[in-house]
Order: sequence, then structure tokens, then C-alpha cells
Amino acid sequence: MFVLGIDPGLTRCGYGAVRRGADASLQAVAAGVIETEPHEDLARRLGQLQAELEVLLDELEPQVVVVERVFFQTNVRTAMSVAQASGLALAAAARRGIPVEQLTSNEVKLALTGYGAATKEQVQSMVVERLGLRGTLRPPDVADALALAITHLTAAGLRAAVAASVAR
Repeated sequence: MFVLGIDPGLTRCGYGAVRRGADASLQAVAAGVIETEPHEDLARRLGQLQAELEVLLDELEPQVVVVERVFFQTNVRTAMSVAQASGLALAAAARRGIPVEQLTSNEVKLALTGYGAATKEQVQSMVVERLGLRGTLRPPDVADALALAITHLTAAGLRAAVAASVAR
């Protein structure tokens, strides 16, 4: 299975594509950030982000897209821009018929580290370990996006088992 994780943001939108091999190993296929200039007009920034997300989806052709679910933050302005970026990612995937899942950061932290309030550094460390990478992933948006994809892939077996059990 091939999954694209997206950590939405207007200034920096992280993405990370992970493939699960036949032996259940995980491999990072692509990772990075889409950046927009904070001094630019909002509509222009959203247009740029939308165009780059669409190119990314067309190039990678993921089987599933996992987007971090927006939680209300103390900074309403930040929450609004994250929600706008999230909506663009959801719509771009939906237009292509790609299944979309949303996970909160706490769900990802719990699945990846065993602790729902893990630090960014702990998440980065687990992403590096799970994917067999070296060094630190920068900016943190890249690790967050890869963590979304890893969480989806590692939970897929459990979801299938639960669905099969319910079907009986």
C-alpha cells in the first residue's frame, strides 16, 4: 500500500509518502514541504498551494491520503489558515477519487510513540527509526507528514481485522 501524509499549513505544508512492502517493511518514497510566502496575498498563496498539491497527487498517485485533522488552537488566525490548507488537500484528493483519512496529532503520537502527548522530537525520532532513516527530518512538518502515513499503514491491519469481525 502507498500512502501520502499531509501536514497542512499555509506557510509550510508538509508531505510524506510511505510504501509498505510485501514483508511489511516501511519505506519513505518522497518527503518535503510546499512553502508559500507570508507577505503574499492570501488568495495567491492558496492558489499556489492548491496547484502544488495537485501536482504532488498526480505525480505520486497515492492509494490513500491522510491529512492531519485540524483542532481549534489558541491562535485562531493560525487555525484558520491550517483549516484552509487542509480543505485544499481534502478536496484535491477527493476530486481524484483517492480515499482520505483524517487523524489528530494526538492519535498519531499515541500510535507512533505510545504516548498521546509526545513531543515533536519524540515523533521525529520514531519516524526516523521506523523508516530506517539517518539524521533529523527538517522542518518538523516533514516528520509530521511521514508520521501520518506510517500511522495509517500500521493501523491498516487492525482496521481490516475489525471490519472482518464486524462482517461476521
